[in-house]
Amino acid sequence: MWADVPIILHAAAALAVSARVLMRPRLEPPVRLAWVLMIVVVPLVGIAAYVLFGEIRLRRGYLQTRRHVRERLSGRWRRGPHDLTALPDQAEPVLRSGGAVGGFPAVDGNELHLLPEDDRAIEALVAEVDAARDHAHLLFYIWLPDRSGVRMVEAAIRAAGRGVAVRVIVDAVGSRLLLRSDHWARMKAAGVECRAAYPVVYPFLQVLFQRIDLRNHRKIVVIDNRVAFTGSRNCADTAFAIKPRFAPWIDILVRIEGPVVRQLQTAFLADWMSYTGHDLSHMLDGGGARACPGAIAQVIATGPDRRQASMSDTITTLIHSARDRLTITTPYYVPEQPLDAAIRTVARRGVRVTLILPERNDSLFVNATSEGLWHGLLSAGVEMRLFRGGLIHSKIITVDGQMAMLGSANLDRRSFELNYELNLMVVDEGLSAELDERQRSYVARSRLLTLAEVRRWPWWRRLRNNVLALAAPLL
Repeated sequence: MWADVPIILHAAAALAVSARVLMRPRLEPPVRLAWVLMIVVVPLVGIAAYVLFGEIRLRRGYLQTRRHVRERLSGRWRRGPHDLTALPDQAEPVLRSGGAVGGFPAVDGNELHLLPEDDRAIEALVAEVDAARDHAHLLFYIWLPDRSGVRMVEAAIRAAGRGVAVRVIVDAVGSRLLLRSDHWARMKAAGVECRAAYPVVYPFLQVLFQRIDLRNHRKIVVIDNRVAFTGSRNCADTAFAIKPRFAPWIDILVRIEGPVVRQLQTAFLADWMSYTGHDLSHMLDGGGARACPGAIAQVIATGPDRRQASMSDTITTLIHSARDRLTITTPYYVPEQPLDAAIRTVARRGVRVTLILPERNDSLFVNATSEGLWHGLLSAGVEMRLFRGGLIHSKIITVDGQMAMLGSANLDRRSFELNYELNLMVVDEGLSAELDERQRSYVARSRLLTLAEVRRWPWWRRLRNNVLALAAPLL
C-alpha cells in the first residue's frame, strides 16, 4: 500500500499541472499539447520543467515599473514631428504590424549603412564613443574582455574622463566574464555608470517569484542622440574566445542617423530607467536629426512584460509580403508554426526563398530540433544553404530588394517570448541591396542542402529530429 503512495502523488501532481496548462489563457494548442505530453511521458522531469520554465512569471512590482517607464517615455518621443503618414503599399501592413508589436511608428529621413563583418565594426563603435560630447549609451548581451571588448572599455573610460555621461548595460549571464574581470571595476572607478541586467544571485529563491532565465539580448549603442548602432554583433572579437571552435562568428552591425535614433534611445532608456529608477526621459526632448531624403525605419523592441503581440507576428507579415524573392539568415531556426508555414507558403506560390543556417551550430539540441523542420521546407521548394565559414550569427530578412529586417532576435520562441530583443525594420533599396550582397557572400561560403540528402539520413537521425521537433513549441 505504502509503495503506491509515490505513484498516486505523482499522478495527482501531473493531473494538477496538466490542468494548469489546459486552463492558461493565450496559449497556442501546439504548446499546450507539447507540455501535456512532457508532463505525462517524462515523470517528475516534465512537472519540474513546467514549474521552472513553463510560464513567464514576472514580479508584479517589476511589471508596474516597466509600465510606468513606458508611459513616461512614450509621452516624450511621440512629440517628434517625423511620424510617417503615407506608407508604400507592400510595406504598409508590415510597418503597421511592427507598430502594434513594438509601439513605435515608422519614420522616414534616415541614413543607414552596413559595417564590415570583421573587427573593424567594433573600431567604428570606438571611434564614435571617442567623438561623444554629451553621452554614450552602450547595451550588449555579450561583452567579452577580449581585444575588442577591452578597446571599448578604454573608450568608455576616456569618454567619462572628459565629462561625457557614459551608461553601460550588459546582461549578467551573457557578459559574466566581463563582470568578473577588473575591467568592469575600472569602468566604475572612472565614472562610467554600469548596470548588469537580471543577475542570478539566489536562484532557488528567485525562481519562486520570477523566471531566472530572463535575458536582455539587445545590442544598442547611442551617441549624443546623433548616431546609433544596432544589429546582431556583440562587443567581442569575431574569434569569440568563449566558443572558439565555432569561430569566426559572423555578425552584422548597422550605423544609423536620423529620427529613428530616438527610438533606439527610447529602448535603451526604457531598460536603464527600469533597472536604476533614474528618470532620464528628458533626453528625448527635441527632434531627432533628419537626413532628407532617407530610408523609412522602425524599431521593434519586445520583451516578456509586453505580451499582447510578438515579434513573430511582424516577421510572418513581412514574409507573406514577398512577391519575388525572400532571403533569411538566422543561426537558430525553431520558429512558431505560423512563421514556418509562412515560409513554406510563399515558396509554394513561386517566391524564390533562400534560408541560410549554420552547418555547425553551437547548440546541438536546437540544431537537431531545427533539422526536424528541414524536410518540410525543402519539399516546399525552399533553397537551404548551410554556412561553412564559421558560425553564422547574423539575423537578416530581405524582401524583394525593398524591405529588410535585422537585429538581435533569432527565429525561436525564446526570442519571441522571453528575451528582451530589438529588431530594426527598414524600407530602403540601398540598405536592402547591402544586406542582399552580404547574404550572397554567405551563400558563397555555404553548401546547398538537398531533399535527397535529407532523405538519406539514417533512421535514428530522422527519428531523433522528429521527436525533438515535437518539443519545438517549448523552445
